[in-house]
Amino acid sequence: MITPSEHFDVLIVGAGLSGIGAGYHLQSKCPGKSYVILEGRDCIGGTWDLFRYPGIRSDSDMFTLGYSFKPWTEPKAIADGPRILNYVRETAVDNGIDQKIRFNHRVKRASWSSPDARWTVEAERTVGEGATEIVRFTCNFLFMCSGYYNYENGYAPEFPGAKDFAGRIVHPQKWTDDVDYAGKRVVVIGSGATAVTLVPEMAKQAAHVTMLQRSPTYVVARPAQDPVANKLRARLPAKLAYQLIRWRNVMWGMYFFQLSRRKPERVKQLILGGVRMALGPDYDIGTHFTPRYNPWDQRLCLVPDGDLFRAIREKRASVVTNQIDTFTAKGIRLKDGSELDADIIVTATGLNLQVLGGLEVSVDGRVVDFARALNYKGMMYSDVPNLASAFGYTNASWTLKCDLTCEYVCRLINYMDRRGYKQCMPHNVDPTITELPSLNFTSGYVQRSVAKMPKQGSKRPWRLYQNYALDVVTLRFGKVDDGVMQYS
Repeated sequence: MITPSEHFDVLIVGAGLSGIGAGYHLQSKCPGKSYVILEGRDCIGGTWDLFRYPGIRSDSDMFTLGYSFKPWTEPKAIADGPRILNYVRETAVDNGIDQKIRFNHRVKRASWSSPDARWTVEAERTVGEGATEIVRFTCNFLFMCSGYYNYENGYAPEFPGAKDFAGRIVHPQKWTDDVDYAGKRVVVIGSGATAVTLVPEMAKQAAHVTMLQRSPTYVVARPAQDPVANKLRARLPAKLAYQLIRWRNVMWGMYFFQLSRRKPERVKQLILGGVRMALGPDYDIGTHFTPRYNPWDQRLCLVPDGDLFRAIREKRASVVTNQIDTFTAKGIRLKDGSELDADIIVTATGLNLQVLGGLEVSVDGRVVDFARALNYKGMMYSDVPNLASAFGYTNASWTLKCDLTCEYVCRLINYMDRRGYKQCMPHNVDPTITELPSLNFTSGYVQRSVAKMPKQGSKRPWRLYQNYALDVVTLRFGKVDDGVMQYS
C-alpha cells in the first residue's frame, strides 16, 4: 500500500545531531518554510542513541562538537554518550523540533522532476510488528542528515574458526544490555576510537581486558574537564564564554593538524613522548603505540584523563600487537602460535561507510551514481539539483562543518526565493579540474569504501580543504551565485 503524498518546502532525513541542527537553522533563518524530519528509527539521537557499548563518548571536545547556537554547559569537555544524547534531545524539545519528526520512516528512494522542480521521496513506514508500508512525500529541497555509515551493520570481517568459540562474540554497534563481562576475560579486537574507549571501561569490571591490534594507532591523553574553559564560563556570559572557548579549540586543532602535515616527525615524537610518560620507560611503546604512518594520516585516538594508560599500568588491561590465525573454543590463536584466552570477544573492527544513507537517487529518470559525482563545497553534488548533505570534518568536530552547511543551505534557499528561482544545481564547466578521492585518510574504513564515495575536485569550489576558518569565510560570507551553481 502507498499512501498519498504530503508536500513540504524542505525534507530533512535523520533526527540525529545533524538533523536536529538543520531543523533549528531552518526555523531561525527560513521561518516561512515548512519542513519535516524523517527518522528511520523510533527516537531522536542517531549515533548517540544507536551505540550502547560501555564508555561510549565523544572523541571531540563538546565546545566544538556542540551546536554553535546552544552552549555546552556540562563540566566535562569530553562527554559521555548519554550526556550528548540528552543535549541533542533537549535542543529538539526546547525549539519544538521534536514536533516535526516522523519516526519509523526509513527513506529509500528520491526522484527529482525538473518540470515540477520537486523531489518525490519514498519511505518505508513501520506500522506494526515487522509490517511496513510505503509513504510518499514531495519537497522543493532535500537535506540529507543521515550520517556517513551504515546504521544496520558495522564492519565485521569473517574470522576463521569463529563458530568454534565457546563464548560470546559481539560487535560494538550491536551491543545489548545483556552482555555480561563482569569477572570475565575479554579480548577487544581493534585499535581505533571504539577500542580505546571500550578497554578501560570494561577493565573496571572484567577479570582482564586485552586489546588485540594488527597495528598501532596514535593515542593522545587529554583532561576530560577543561579548567580554562570552566574558569571562563564562571566569569563570562554563557554564550560569550562558549564562543571564545570554541574558537580557541578550533584554532588549536587547526594548528596541530597543520604542524602534523609540515613536521610529522616532530609531532610523532611529541605524541610518543606523552605515551612514554604515561606508561613508563620499560613499556614497549615501539611495538604497541608507534604506528607505521604519520600523525593525522588517520584520525588520532583520544583518551580522557589517560584512562587507557592507567588501566594498562594497573595490569587490568594489556595490549597485544599481532595477527589472528584462528578463533578457538577457548579464545584466539595468533600467527606466532600464542593464544589469548577469552570468555567474550568484542570485534571493534569499524564501520561501513555509506553515501546518503544508502538512498537511491534519480534525476529526471537518470539514476545518480555518486561515485562519479563531484562534491561541491563539501555538501552538494554535481548535476544533482536541490539536494545537500551534512558531512563533518575528518580532522575536527563533525558539527563545525554541519553548522556551516546548514547556514549555507538556508542562504541558498533564501537567495532562490528572492530571485524567483526553483532549482539550483552545481555543474562543472572547468575542463582543467581533475578528480581526487574525497577522503585522503589511510584508515581501513575509508579505504574499504572510498571508491564508492563522491570525488572532490582539484580546485574550488570542488576542493575539500578540511579547514573550518576557510569554510567560515567561504560558506558564511562567500557568494552563492559563484558561476558554478546554476539557477533556473
